[in-house]
Amino acid sequence: MVWSLKRNCSVTPAQLGWLYASMCVVSLGVAGFFWSLGATLVLPFAALELVVVAAAFLAYARHATDGERIRLLQKQLVVELETAGQVKRCEFAREWVQVEAPTDSDQMIEVRGGGQSVQVGRFLRADLRPLLAREIRQALRGA
Repeated sequence: MVWSLKRNCSVTPAQLGWLYASMCVVSLGVAGFFWSLGATLVLPFAALELVVVAAAFLAYARHATDGERIRLLQKQLVVELETAGQVKRCEFAREWVQVEAPTDSDQMIEVRGGGQSVQVGRFLRADLRPLLAREIRQALRGA
C-alpha cells in the first residue's frame, strides 16, 4: 500500500521557466524601446526587476516537487520526505511502528519506532490528517 502526498502546485517548474523567458523578452523589449528614446534608467531597473523575479521563481521551483511518500511493505513501513530535492528516508519495523494522530489542528501525524520519529501530513488538510493516521494504522494491522 502506498500513500503519496504532494504539494498542490498550479505551475510546474518547466512552465515557470517559459513564463520567465516570456517576461524577460517583453520587459527587456519595452525597456530597450524607452532606452532608445533617451530614458537611460529604464533598462537597469528592468534588469533589476527580472533578477528579483528570477530569485522568487527559483525559490518556488525548488519546492514545487516537495512531497511525502509512505509505503507499507511486507515487514516495514517506509517514509520518504522530499524537500528541495533532498530525500530523507526512514524505515520502521512493521510490528513496532506507532502512528500518532494529531490532537491539534496544527500538528502533524507522528510515526515512531525503533528509536526514530518522523512527522508526515504537511501536504494534507488538517481535518484529513486523523483519517490518514487511522488508515495507516488499519493497514499496519492488516485490516
